[in-house]
Amino acid sequence: MDLYEHQARGLFQEHGIPVPRAEVTDSPQEAREIARRLGGRVVVKAQVKTGGRGKAGGVKLAADPPAAELTARQILGMDIKGHSVGKVMLAQPVDVEAEFYVSYVLDRAAGRFLAIASAEGGMEIEEVAASRPEAVARIHIDPAEGVTSAKAQEIADAAGLPAQTVDVLVRLWQVLVREDAVLVEVNPLVRTRPGQILALDGKVTLDDNARFRQARWGAEGTVHDDPLEAAAAAKGLNYVKLDGEVGIIGNGAGLVMSTLDVVAGCGARPANFLDIGGGASARIMADGLTVILSDPAVKSVFVNVFGGITACDAVADGIVQALDAVELTKPLVVRLDGNNAVRGRAILDGRAHPLVQQATTMDGAARRAAQLANTS
Repeated sequence: MDLYEHQARGLFQEHGIPVPRAEVTDSPQEAREIARRLGGRVVVKAQVKTGGRGKAGGVKLAADPPAAELTARQILGMDIKGHSVGKVMLAQPVDVEAEFYVSYVLDRAAGRFLAIASAEGGMEIEEVAASRPEAVARIHIDPAEGVTSAKAQEIADAAGLPAQTVDVLVRLWQVLVREDAVLVEVNPLVRTRPGQILALDGKVTLDDNARFRQARWGAEGTVHDDPLEAAAAAKGLNYVKLDGEVGIIGNGAGLVMSTLDVVAGCGARPANFLDIGGGASARIMADGLTVILSDPAVKSVFVNVFGGITACDAVADGIVQALDAVELTKPLVVRLDGNNAVRGRAILDGRAHPLVQQATTMDGAARRAAQLANTS
């Protein structure tokens, strides 16, 4: 479960990571009063579970309380990448001298957590990582050892971070462990001109499997600000809405993440993350296709399955039965590999649905799905 920025910042504050003063509201009139309490000049930030808020106009500086009310009125109700803004956070502005990036994320393939840090944080961190990967440090962490002061110093040294960030790195790890998170991110972590280290923005993803021992997030977990995510959750699907045009279905989080990357590398944008896990029954496939096809931005769908315990012929049977239950309105590209892949492909060939195409490799299927999306 992803948290809103204000919830992430609240966790940071509980664990001793300094953040600027801020308050949250869904009322433009209350925004004026909050700005007055915070000193007049504030940053008004849309609270949605997606990136790119600043570029979409969801983060603005307001010079005084009346301007804060006007700005909140403009931002509330905005649509940012399919997410409607229901609340805004008003925060005290700070005088930034330098911006950094720090995060911990679960690396399932390695069976460890990965620390990612850079002395060049801010909105363009993705561009930095792509164009100058040497500027981003990546250090694996043994879960049994955790992030000690020595490990935090190692991370800071590798990333070129100032010594004052070491304590934040230790405390950020405590957030991850104590809150059962699979991702904690601060972007940017800043040093102010007076020399204070502050977390200006935060992202936290909690492990749904640990919800039984994180009772305070139970109620939040039932709330989805995106109707497609709400519909998927009601069906028990592991679905996250993205802002692209190629719908994605895969079995296993690692395979789905790789699929997102390959599709993006083919010049298209993934429309969602949907992991069907080890099950690909007709019901699961039908539910997944129903949710994905309900997204008006989707132009094609890519089903990427590697057969293991669940064999590819069983997956193909599930797809065929799902096609009888769901009206397929967009082209569907299927890649089956692994256990009983040949038999699975034969089953799909026998169904001969005019909108279903097959490819034998992930790269080939991704290219085809991207082509179909870009020409629709």
